[in-house]
Amino acid sequence: LPFVIGADQMLLFEGRVIDKPKSRADARRQLLMLRGHTHRLITAVAVAQGGKVVWGRRETARLVMRDFTDAFLRSYLRTERDQVTRTAGGYRLEALGAPLFSSVSGDYFGILGLPLIPLLDFLRRNGALAK
Repeated sequence: LPFVIGADQMLLFEGRVIDKPKSRADARRQLLMLRGHTHRLITAVAVAQGGKVVWGRRETARLVMRDFTDAFLRSYLRTERDQVTRTAGGYRLEALGAPLFSSVSGDYFGILGLPLIPLLDFLRRNGALAK
């Protein structure tokens, strides 16, 4: 039977789950809220086979957004355009979002949305990938 892989991520800030911004204006609001503060990204992946979950993993990353200027934010939003509506918090760390941060700790791939290294290890151990 084939494996079915699913993953998702959520942004936690001050005990609240932050959804993807609905617009650039909403992204601006989220980024201003996160500016100068720490938030967490929790990413989970699960593997199912034959309708049953056979493996799962959760990663938590801690991100500290720097106290950037309003001018920097305007430039960032102008450059990223509608990309800011595709991720919770309005940033893509792998793209132009990295300069928003002063500190990032956690699994890089987990931050991007998929704990890839543990998943690849599971798939190798279970014959889905070459060892």
